[in-house]
Amino acid sequence: MGGSTRGPGALEGDGVLGQSPYERLSQRMLDISGDRGVLKDIIREGTGDTVTPDASVLVKYSGYLEHMDKPFDSNCFRKTPRLMKLGEDITLWGMELGLLSMRRGELARFLFKPAYAYGTLGCPPLIPPNATVLFEIELIDFLDSAESDKFCALSAEQQEQFPLQKVLKVAATEREFGNYLFRQNRFCDAKVRYKRALLLLHRRLAICEERHLVESAVLLVLLNLSFVYLKLDRPAMALRYGEQALLIDKRNAKALFRCGQACLLLTEYERARDFLVRAQKEQPCNHDINNELKKLSSHYRDYVDREREMCHRMFAPCGSRSSVGGN
Repeated sequence: MGGSTRGPGALEGDGVLGQSPYERLSQRMLDISGDRGVLKDIIREGTGDTVTPDASVLVKYSGYLEHMDKPFDSNCFRKTPRLMKLGEDITLWGMELGLLSMRRGELARFLFKPAYAYGTLGCPPLIPPNATVLFEIELIDFLDSAESDKFCALSAEQQEQFPLQKVLKVAATEREFGNYLFRQNRFCDAKVRYKRALLLLHRRLAICEERHLVESAVLLVLLNLSFVYLKLDRPAMALRYGEQALLIDKRNAKALFRCGQACLLLTEYERARDFLVRAQKEQPCNHDINNELKKLSSHYRDYVDREREMCHRMFAPCGSRSSVGGN
């Protein structure tokens, strides 16, 4: 996690005699709950809008008890944090209030009084009763699907009443959710999100005057769908969506590459070579494309060798063959 990673035990410093480290720290923190139950100190500023109430968030966090340097809870060891929805996956009231004050990329330190954390009972054996806890939270990103879910529930006729920018925003949200699910290797779930985005865009494509804006968004979704079907080991579908992408941009290197990969898996070697050579022409230094061409060459040699061996067996003279019929 970026910024300060020191635990509360490292917060000792000058202050009024008899005050605890958390009491001294709280004096320079911002009250965001209105009753000093949730206090905030920004370590690194974020950008853009603050988190929306129905959002799902990607965060890194570490929670500390006073006088302890090691966290009692942390997800910083995870390579990719789990997407958590406010009001459902986040159980601490203080953390939810804190997140609603944050922007993308922000790193902040929070103090949660017992009423906003673990209450009068605590959480044995880790959290004692009436404990004030400190959390360092980094907001990596957030996605708000509430607007998207409501929009997708409308009929096609109702959706047509909204401006194009609304449709593009909802489709982008669906694609972003799909991308997150893809990174979590949840390929079937990612496919569902991508297809929702594609359906919205195709509906608008039929009536839209600003066709180029919709086609640009459609292209991204088609590339995602081609990739996810490769991951699902369904190369025919990957080829289908890759070819649809090429109808929008016939020189798109990613689309050509995906089609080449799909054809290689389908053992359509000539088509695979055509797609990959065209992709290489667009991006000569792309290592993935060049490696795929090498893979194709190896597969094709093996294929030719097997065909040659089969022909040899079929047409080679038999050394010994039992006679058919009789005297």
